[in-house]
Amino acid sequence: MSDSQSRPTDRGSYPPSLWSNSPYRIFLASQTLSSLGDSFSYVALPLLVLHSTGSVLQMGFVTGLTGVASIVSGLFAGLIADRFDRRRLLMLTDGARCLLFLLIPVVWIFSTPVWLIYAVVPLAGVFSMLFRVTYVTVVPTIVAPDQITRANGHMYATYAVASIAGPALAGFVAASAGPAAAIGIDAATFAVAAVGILFVKFDGKPRPSEASAERGTARQEFLAGARFLWEHPVLRPLTVLLSLLTFLTYGLTDLVVYLLKHDLDQSDTTVGYVLAAGTVGTFIASTAVARIRKRFGFGASWIGAFSLAGIAVGGMGLSQSVPVIAVLMTVNLMCTGIAGICSMSLRQEVTPSHLLGRVTSSFWTIHSALGPLGAAATTAAAAGLGVTTVCLVIGIAVLAITLSGTMTGIAQPHTVDRPAGEAP
Repeated sequence: MSDSQSRPTDRGSYPPSLWSNSPYRIFLASQTLSSLGDSFSYVALPLLVLHSTGSVLQMGFVTGLTGVASIVSGLFAGLIADRFDRRRLLMLTDGARCLLFLLIPVVWIFSTPVWLIYAVVPLAGVFSMLFRVTYVTVVPTIVAPDQITRANGHMYATYAVASIAGPALAGFVAASAGPAAAIGIDAATFAVAAVGILFVKFDGKPRPSEASAERGTARQEFLAGARFLWEHPVLRPLTVLLSLLTFLTYGLTDLVVYLLKHDLDQSDTTVGYVLAAGTVGTFIASTAVARIRKRFGFGASWIGAFSLAGIAVGGMGLSQSVPVIAVLMTVNLMCTGIAGICSMSLRQEVTPSHLLGRVTSSFWTIHSALGPLGAAATTAAAAGLGVTTVCLVIGIAVLAITLSGTMTGIAQPHTVDRPAGEAP
């Protein structure tokens, strides 16, 4: 690998348009289909349980199984992504989800065994997490170093589109042909995505010398990712601060829904409009993040984005206007999107390729671990103290935590250099 290929810079000029990169275009399309399939499952599976059992409790149980499977599989997904051929892993994960979800509508033709859903959901969740970790490791191999942030912006935008279109389409298909048919379409999207990866040219094999150098027990290899995070002067404070920010903001959507329904007495339709309006911020983030980071650098972009997000959260608590809340939701999602894309891009730039899977899974596991606890704490506090007070406290706390990053390596001007161990 030449020095110009392996040395990303925070402020370098961009190579030609990503759209001229054929492997990237195909990869982006495959990723979009996989995301669309995930969002189909998010709606169709609980609907199928409800149709089959009439139990809201069992619906929640199925949704909970998906989350548990993702967290547990995150502990070893990085190890697998770093040890095996990543092209084959992407095809395997999409292919496996295709077969698992296809099993449901086929069986449903003859009978309705609910136990099958409980068997399929955790397995599909494992393959979903493995896919997510693996695709993060693939992006730096198919785009130029200075294009990583822009590529991640595109991925973020397609995920947002899938998050909106997927549930709507799944609901329409479920209403017209039944939830089992929606799950069948879900399976088809994974099949097409798996075939698409065949046409993406990239080297998915870990370098033998690098992979064997880090071989050890499963525990040692998993801890290698966490150790890299801890030893890096930027990733260490970034992981710590994001863990605290996730604790505070994980339940924000629940707080907004409660504010609109309980305090402002708005309809379900209005709630949907406000949350949908927030996704505009996601698209703004995906299109603007590359320019913002190139102009201001990583530290200023990340700290500035989360600071503005904290102000927006506090403003939502103070506002009694639905349009204002919708605008602030847009600002919040725009800012957290910019910060998130910058964060992922930085990890991809500074982490050696053979370690990127473990670093990614460690990062996601560590910084998201406090999220469910934070959601429970903030919603409980809102029930007792009111959403206004809780949003103000969260906004101030987010601002304080983010600004504390100015005293860490996050704020230090730096050029992202070649990862340790990466040959020139």
